[in-house]
Amino acid sequence: MERKTRIINLEDRIENTIFVTHSIRMKTQESILLSLCGAAACSTFGASAEAKEKKDPPPNVVVILADDIGYGDLGAYGATRVKTPNVDRLASNGVRFMNAYAAAATSTPSRYALLTGQYAFRRDDTGIARGDAFTIIKPSQATVAKMMKQAGYTTGLVGKWHLGIGDENGQDWNGFLTPGPVDLGFDYSYIMAATGDRVPCVFLENQRIAGLEPDDPVEVSYTKPFPGEPLGKDHPEMLTVMTPSHGHDMAIVNGISRIGYMKGGKAALWKDENIADSITLKAVHFIENNKNKPFFLYFGTNDIHVPRVPHPRFAGLTGMGPRGDAIAEFDWSVGQIIQVLEKNGLLENTIIILTSDNGPVVDDGYNDRSVELLANHKPWGPLRGGKYSAFEAGTRVPFIVHWPGKIAAKVSHALVSQVDMFATLSALTGQALPENGAPDSFNQLKAWVGKDKRGRGYIIEQSGTISIVQGNWKYMAPAKGDAYWPWTNTETGLSAESQLYDLSKDANEYYNVAPQYPDVVKKLTDLIERVRTVPKTRP
Repeated sequence: MERKTRIINLEDRIENTIFVTHSIRMKTQESILLSLCGAAACSTFGASAEAKEKKDPPPNVVVILADDIGYGDLGAYGATRVKTPNVDRLASNGVRFMNAYAAAATSTPSRYALLTGQYAFRRDDTGIARGDAFTIIKPSQATVAKMMKQAGYTTGLVGKWHLGIGDENGQDWNGFLTPGPVDLGFDYSYIMAATGDRVPCVFLENQRIAGLEPDDPVEVSYTKPFPGEPLGKDHPEMLTVMTPSHGHDMAIVNGISRIGYMKGGKAALWKDENIADSITLKAVHFIENNKNKPFFLYFGTNDIHVPRVPHPRFAGLTGMGPRGDAIAEFDWSVGQIIQVLEKNGLLENTIIILTSDNGPVVDDGYNDRSVELLANHKPWGPLRGGKYSAFEAGTRVPFIVHWPGKIAAKVSHALVSQVDMFATLSALTGQALPENGAPDSFNQLKAWVGKDKRGRGYIIEQSGTISIVQGNWKYMAPAKGDAYWPWTNTETGLSAESQLYDLSKDANEYYNVAPQYPDVVKKLTDLIERVRTVPKTRP
């Protein structure tokens, strides 16, 4: 009876908080911002002239979004076989979250939700994007970058994008690709259009292919190969760097076969072992070029997505093969960001948010010995599942907020979600949320800086189904699909039956207690349905 009463009270609290419009007390918000930013927040709330004269500069914001790094892949989250001293430094001097979630278990919908504050399942075109996908975020949509520009920040996007570019009419890969990052609020961009295993294998700088020679134009197709261009499935002898374990047998670039077909652009092709160096250098340059004004940097690293080809200086460093060495390379990139901030006296006034787009996968399509060499390393930590999965390891990810001198170092068990990036940074910078923007994003500033131990009232997780975490309960809605994917060794969590787990007693999600708690199942089912059917969930 006590448990049942608790669930009802929680449900009442959520409904009152989320689905009923209510006012937020301005004095509370003002005190939070003032305690964090000093007088920097004063102008937002009508401070005195004397306070305005003494105001601190607004904090810079750097979001480091790792790719496929799991809950147990970093030293701060229990990893021992791979060393991540730079990430661990951020964690030991910031807030390290144990219950933080990406909004989805795969890249494109996860990144979409982070940048727009909208659950990706509200649209039917946010699945894993092809390399020739057109811009998924509409130029008319509100984004975190647009909001930060409005707040006076110079905005930069560096690294993995995977949210499409161009429009429905197709891309002119040899010209200016639009719409793109500039239409979504980014002043500067240097990106991989999709992923390392998808063509085109070139960098786009400010929406043009970097290093492209006019007499060698790029052509891209995801429907048919180009005559005369060798494919991995036909020419295994040309796969001198890595061979596919499944799929990934189309265009050959740098001795690796990819997904999709590509022709031309030889001088512009990236070298896989230099990807981390290339994007890290661009991120460092963005910081140096904007050190005298507030900046927002979204840094999407490529490590540890396949194909994993870390630079030779990292090869063999961990004894775990390319996957482990790529984690060490990722940590190096983090260290370079810290170093440039320190060199320019910016670290104390920069918020660094480090997280991952989804959970881990070991064999994701290439024979890189990562499974063989995994040994006792557990990328998923104590959780079940991984990338693509509805189980916790699919979306529960590392999440660290570092702001020296402003927030105290601590471990937090508050529920937090990447979908709240928009509203939380809006609160930090004193910006009002657009009426029709960020429909599912909540202001979680107090939780993100360690002042709220509870965080969100519930978490939505998207995979092949919709799941919800509320209190100790995790509910997974029934869905069609295979329960196991042998090619990636993934337990998807998909089932025709309702699944309910008590995470306080069963963090591994092994014991489905849905039959024992029909009242809990009904309430969480109703809550999911309400989230799905209303246009927005934020107040």
